[in-house]
Amino acid sequence: MVRLTMKSILLSALFLFSSANALAADDAILKPFVLASKNEGTVAEKSAQVKTALTTAGFTVVGEYAPYAGADIIIVTNDELKKNAAASDFGGYGAVQRVSVTEAGKEVQVSYTNPIYMSNVYRMQGDLSAVATSLATALGNVEEFGAKGMTAKQARKYHYMIGMEYFDEPSVLAEYGSYEEAVQAVDVKLASNKNGVSKVYRVDVPGKQESVFGVALKGEGDNKYMDEQFIMNEIDFHDVKSTAHLPYEVLVSGTKVYALYARFRIAINFPDLSMMGKNSFMNIKAAPEAIRKALQNTIQK
Repeated sequence: MVRLTMKSILLSALFLFSSANALAADDAILKPFVLASKNEGTVAEKSAQVKTALTTAGFTVVGEYAPYAGADIIIVTNDELKKNAAASDFGGYGAVQRVSVTEAGKEVQVSYTNPIYMSNVYRMQGDLSAVATSLATALGNVEEFGAKGMTAKQARKYHYMIGMEYFDEPSVLAEYGSYEEAVQAVDVKLASNKNGVSKVYRVDVPGKQESVFGVALKGEGDNKYMDEQFIMNEIDFHDVKSTAHLPYEVLVSGTKVYALYARFRIAINFPDLSMMGKNSFMNIKAAPEAIRKALQNTIQK
C-alpha cells in the first residue's frame, strides 16, 4: 500500500511538473525580432559574413536587397521552413526568414525575424523552434526585441485594434485561371518593376500550389506613403533597428494572389507603436491603402 501511494505521489508530481513546463512554454513572451550582434564594421563586410554563416548552417539565400542606404536584407529558407509552410494554411508567408544588416550610429547591427513569433502570428502548424536554434547558432542571440511581447496564444489571435484586419483577412489582389498562370503572371509583372513594385525573391512551397514573393516598394511625391524608406523613417526609431520588417510579401495560393493588409502586416512587427503622436501609426495612416493599391495595380490581370 505504501509503495502504491509513493508511486502515485511520484506520478502526480511528474504530471504537475510536465504541466507546469507546458504552461510556462504557452506563457512565454515572444517578440518579433532577435538581435544577433552589434559591432564595428561595414554593412558589406557583415553581409558577406552573415551569408557564409547561414549557408554553412544549411540555409539557402533566396534573395537580398538594400531598401535604403546603410541597410541590407538577406532572405533565407531551409527544408524545415518549407515543410512547415506546406503543412500550414497560407503557410507560404512563413516559408522564409529575414536577416538584416543595418548601420546604427558607429555600429553595425545584425538582426533577424524571430521564427517562433512569426510561426504564431502566421498561425502555422509548427513553432519553428529548430529554425530559431539554427539561426541563433549561426548568427547569435543577444536579445529579442521589437515589442513588450505577447504569448503564442495572443500572437495567433493578433490584430492591432478593434476594426482592423486579422491574419485571415488579407487583400485579394487578383485571380487567374490556374495556379501556374497566376505564378507566371506575378513573376513577369514584378520583373517589370511597374508602379515601384519589384521582385526580391520567390519561394515555391513544395507539394502545394503556393508561392511567396518578396517585393520591394519605392515611391515618391504623391506615392510616398507606399515607400519603404518613408515608412521606416517614421516607425523604426529605436536604437535597435527593426529593418528585418522588410520586404513585404505577395502570396499566390491556388488561383488567387493575396497580400496581408498593411494594418496587420506592419502591426505584427510594430505592435507597440502608438496610434497618435510622434512616430505613430497616424503618421503613416495612408500607407496601408497606398501599399494595397500599388500591389493590386501591379498584380491585377
